Amino acid sequence: MCGIFCSLSRNAHLPPDQRVLDLLQRRGPDSTACVQHTFCGGQKASSDACENATDAYLTFTSTVLSLRGSRTVTQPLRNEDGSSVLCWNGEAWSIGGQSTLGNDTEAVFDLLSRAVASSQDAKQNTSEATLHIAKHMASIAGPYAFVFYDAHAGRLYLGRDLLGRRSLLWRTTDDGNLLVSSVTSGSDYGAWTEIEADGVYCVDLAAEPSQSPDALGSFAVTKVPYQVSNDDQSSGTLSVIPFLSLNGEASSSYTQLKQNSPSVLRLEELLADSVALRVLNIPDPPSMTEVSHGDSSSTPTRLAVLFSGGLDCTVLARLAHSLLPISEPIDLLNVAFQNPRIHKATDDDEQSYLAAFESCPDRITGRASFAELCEVCPDRQWRFVAINVPYTETVAHRDTIITLMHPHNTEMDLSIACALYFAARGTGLMTTNEASASAPLPQSYTTQARVLLSGLGADELFAGYTRHATAYNRLGFQGLLDELNLDIGRLGKRNLGRDDRAITNWGKEARFPFLDESLVAWALAAPVSDKCDFGASENTDGDLSAQLESCKKVLRCLAWRLGMHKVAAEKKRAIQFGARTAKMTTGKTKGTTPLS
Repeated sequence: MCGIFCSLSRNAHLPPDQRVLDLLQRRGPDSTACVQHTFCGGQKASSDACENATDAYLTFTSTVLSLRGSRTVTQPLRNEDGSSVLCWNGEAWSIGGQSTLGNDTEAVFDLLSRAVASSQDAKQNTSEATLHIAKHMASIAGPYAFVFYDAHAGRLYLGRDLLGRRSLLWRTTDDGNLLVSSVTSGSDYGAWTEIEADGVYCVDLAAEPSQSPDALGSFAVTKVPYQVSNDDQSSGTLSVIPFLSLNGEASSSYTQLKQNSPSVLRLEELLADSVALRVLNIPDPPSMTEVSHGDSSSTPTRLAVLFSGGLDCTVLARLAHSLLPISEPIDLLNVAFQNPRIHKATDDDEQSYLAAFESCPDRITGRASFAELCEVCPDRQWRFVAINVPYTETVAHRDTIITLMHPHNTEMDLSIACALYFAARGTGLMTTNEASASAPLPQSYTTQARVLLSGLGADELFAGYTRHATAYNRLGFQGLLDELNLDIGRLGKRNLGRDDRAITNWGKEARFPFLDESLVAWALAAPVSDKCDFGASENTDGDLSAQLESCKKVLRCLAWRLGMHKVAAEKKRAIQFGARTAKMTTGKTKGTTPLS
């Protein structure tokens, strides 16, 4: 995870203000660097003075959270002659179908350097060169946001992956400057917008703004959408995300999904591969120290799970157990809030104060799923971290959270961002599966893990929302398919940029196994009957997994197959209601209500 800032001005170099720099360094605490370029007629100027209307001053600032490779690669990354500069925030799990070895920042820099070199050799115009870059970026599997500068051509390329898993925003100033950043300082609200996760954008420094219908301030902008197609996935130049297909199956042919159904076995294979990419070879966090509890000490953890105790996150924790060495503990981060609208706990009544958190739905579910993980996987040290957030602390951090989630600005945005913000901080009371009657009480603890697994994406792919069942009940399979298509079309427009900014403020990186490109491609191409079995004919053959509810059935059957029978039956609950961050002051507000 890294922080990106880039400014373009016709007048002078513009570094980030101190507040933005502080936020960038919280995202990337391992290194900070700045690079400046002056564009004059396609060359780096020998001085800071240029005279043409298309001259430009470029400032790049990057911070790095080093999680790939054996060493920290300082950014912005540039070649020896300074003609190419890369600010990269992401994980390139593979490029062109080949696994990325070593540091992926260097791999992406090589990919883009070769791309611009071939564009120069072919004398491509801006649209052709941007299409060339977009094809190369579409060959990357993994979450990313990037800014890449080709000084020879005077072109700045930028964008986000098709699923929008990393934050990147931009704005223009009153005097025509263009600013790009992973985060904002909270000033000039309404000016920043999220860069759409729909393609690669190119700022042509040599072109007049009047030459571009999409001009921003003093700069001409060209956009090339990522190419989406079912026809040719082998070329390595097209997006890995295909179109959803029902495959024409009629409802009368549906049978109940069970733990050994082909789609369940395929999901297990794909999800295990996805989790393996994201949990193996995580480097040690800096300043690792041993954490003691009772009379024993445990190895510090590298991995944590954003853990409500629900189906999605618990399956991820169970699969991570199968992949990691048994000596490595796994932290389960479970957040609960004191909601004054629901309970009036006071600090001088400790029993009542703690009961307010323990009564939260996600705390109840979390402890139950923790107990089942300990039962099914007793050799692993599981650390359940009860993150209790009193209302006074919510209020104290409210302005910071609003700044981080900007430009999102609704009550629901705040509720969700608040839950993710405090969960990612990872400070709470730790209980392990080694606890016994003679063991001490839960102890204060802050996770050292810098990689956090999230179950986001499963509901959209496998029909996990209540409205999916409602759509089926009202309009049958066509209604269900229409609702799923709506969700899938919004994957890249979801609020993942907001979530990214809230989580990474603590120097942590969220990883989303359900949004792995190979898994998404399979899930979208599979018939609906391979994912949920609304209206299926009953044929249990004594297999109890067939009796699980129909929504997200394929994942429920996988949980059952992995021994998590209670988790397999768990109901879906939105994070803001499970953690009780929603409607803290009044029950009359709607999630879409703008913050005052």
